[in-house]
Amino acid sequence: MSFCEAPEQNSSLGIEDIRRQAEELVEDINQSRSNDQRVRDKFQDKFVQKMMEMCQEMTGHMHMIYEENSDEMQLQELSKVLENCSKLQNELLEASQALSRLKEDLTMIHKSD
Repeated sequence: MSFCEAPEQNSSLGIEDIRRQAEELVEDINQSRSNDQRVRDKFQDKFVQKMMEMCQEMTGHMHMIYEENSDEMQLQELSKVLENCSKLQNELLEASQALSRLKEDLTMIHKSD
């Protein structure tokens, strides 16, 4: 080997080393990207799952509130019905008393004839 050939061989080894290091860097970058994608996918799956759980919990809570409101509305309606029944009972009592007085008046008129 001559003096001139040695630097070419060293530079070709240097280029080969640089090429190999560049390939390793590209592989490392690609591996890192794959790992990042897996982490993002896992995060997205967990996030979607958590959101679904929260939506189901919120839906359950809303149904419970709807039922409570429904019960309250039914109680209000029942209260109105009972109030109307009470008014009707008073009206019937007044009508019954009026009929009793009318009967007494008719009985007195009939006796006086």
